Amino acid sequence: MARTSWRLIASYILDWFIIIAIAAIGAGFWKVTPNHRPFTLVDPSISFPYVENEKISTAVLFVLSLLFPAVTIFLVAMIFVPGPSGLSWAPFGQTLRRKLWELNAGWLGLALTLALTFTLTQGMKNLFGKPRPDLLSRCDPDYEHQADYALGGYPQVLNGLYLVSSTICRQTDKGKLNDGFSSFPSGHASYSSAGLFYLALYLASKFSVTIPYLLPFSYKDSSSSAFAKSKIPLQDFSSQTLPPSSSPQHHQTPLRSQSAAPPTYLLLLPLIPICLAIYVSSTRYSDFRHHGFDILFGSLMGILIAYISFRLYHLPIRRGGGWSWGPRSERRAFGTFVRAGGLRADENKRDDGHQGDLEWGGKRTNRQENSQGTSGDYVNGAAEPMTSPPQGVR
Repeated sequence: MARTSWRLIASYILDWFIIIAIAAIGAGFWKVTPNHRPFTLVDPSISFPYVENEKISTAVLFVLSLLFPAVTIFLVAMIFVPGPSGLSWAPFGQTLRRKLWELNAGWLGLALTLALTFTLTQGMKNLFGKPRPDLLSRCDPDYEHQADYALGGYPQVLNGLYLVSSTICRQTDKGKLNDGFSSFPSGHASYSSAGLFYLALYLASKFSVTIPYLLPFSYKDSSSSAFAKSKIPLQDFSSQTLPPSSSPQHHQTPLRSQSAAPPTYLLLLPLIPICLAIYVSSTRYSDFRHHGFDILFGSLMGILIAYISFRLYHLPIRRGGGWSWGPRSERRAFGTFVRAGGLRADENKRDDGHQGDLEWGGKRTNRQENSQGTSGDYVNGAAEPMTSPPQGVR
């Protein structure tokens, strides 16, 4: 059995510890008293009633944003990887390693997404201290002596329209009062958008749910009939080693036949988590917990972090064939330096002539690469898993 690189395994264990540390920092921010931004008692935007029973509680948010995506990723990795056209020829051990690697990559991206979103959201809440729409209901202000709590302005000119501090509040529950100054950004919106949008990207990748597109080649004539055969790509194939399916003859097909829309029912896979995220965000508005801008900003922040985290661990949805990026090389498991190439540039050559790889049990096979730098056949512009065993694996 091939040797396992413990150095490489240790580097990914360190990744998990760092992600947990990021989440722990966010938990620390959660315990910090936020800044109390001054407010006015006649501001209608903070005069909404306090709703005791939220539509989406923190516990339900945790289930929807973390447990639901994590379980779904586990099931997809265990059941659908490597796919029907995948490693049917490979030993069970190699197939299992591929499944576990895809699971690790999926969970790493999800964990990084949620940890970063949680920490940034809680830190920003404390820094800005923006009043919630229901602040006055939480505050129970001392209206009779409001002038004693004035922080500025010109009450004689503006008839009492001046700012007051939070010391005017008679609320005895400090946790309830402090939470009233945590409106920006919306944690429910950012957290649900992060976890569920990441899941939508993951499902779209694994099940090839994408807009049809032409292969990334330049053609001599793109204005010909849709039924005419496309021209040979303007590339010098003589200097490249291509799989048989990536030869010029492979592209001698009508342009309209190079791709197709996915089955409509597959659109539901990414659509369901996106709709869940929208619903969770909407409840923060209907429960008077956040202003509209707070929800929009939180959602966009969660979506952006989810996309970045997904791309860190997964190939592009259109051309990645549903696969994650491979593991780092053993020598560069803990990073690389300027002008040293990528984290897989040296391919981790060992004295025995083999190359380490967590996917293949420490033994990288001599797989051919297509023009996109990914392994496998070039089908519909995507790197698909091999349908026959590579050299040295039989």
